[in-house]
Amino acid sequence: MKADAIKLDGKKAGSVELSDAIFGLEPRADILHRVVRWQRNNAQAGTHKVKTRSEVNYSTKKIYRQKGTGGARHGARSAPIFRGGGVYKGPTPRSHGHDLPKKVRKLGLKHALSAKANAGELVILDDINVKDVKTKALAAQVKELGWKRALIIDGAEVNQDFAQAARNIAGLDILPTMGANVFDILKRDTLVITKAGLEALEARLS
Repeated sequence: MKADAIKLDGKKAGSVELSDAIFGLEPRADILHRVVRWQRNNAQAGTHKVKTRSEVNYSTKKIYRQKGTGGARHGARSAPIFRGGGVYKGPTPRSHGHDLPKKVRKLGLKHALSAKANAGELVILDDINVKDVKTKALAAQVKELGWKRALIIDGAEVNQDFAQAARNIAGLDILPTMGANVFDILKRDTLVITKAGLEALEARLS
């Protein structure tokens, strides 16, 4: 399939051939869900922690005698049923990550790219070379192009001048090819891929 390429000023820059095996698939929600869930679970810190009965700073003295009070039996105020007592079966530090086959991860990225192409939210950019490293000038170009929440995928390395100029533009993120992932692609309204990024992506997913 063919797609038109543009320059940063909005002018046409010819056309490029997109691989049907990467951009022409019918997106499957179940695969995308599996990959996003894998990403988000691996990103969790897993450092949540509560104190158990043995860890709270409370007296372990027996509250009152075992029998004869007419009330229930209790050993100490550190029991979970009392205010200030330890938490029963609360969260402890652990990893939330789980395994996902590499083939499924690669397929998920293909489906995410295909979803953007099918929705008309894919833009092919000739390059991201900027004459002046000025945020104001780049922000005006981005506004004219209509990119509100956009992800730009460049080649193996991101153009540093462009990255510096785009650093303070709200809603604009830049990633190298190896940083392209399903969650970031689906989260944005517009996916922008440079020609260098397109070549690197096709080499990565072929």
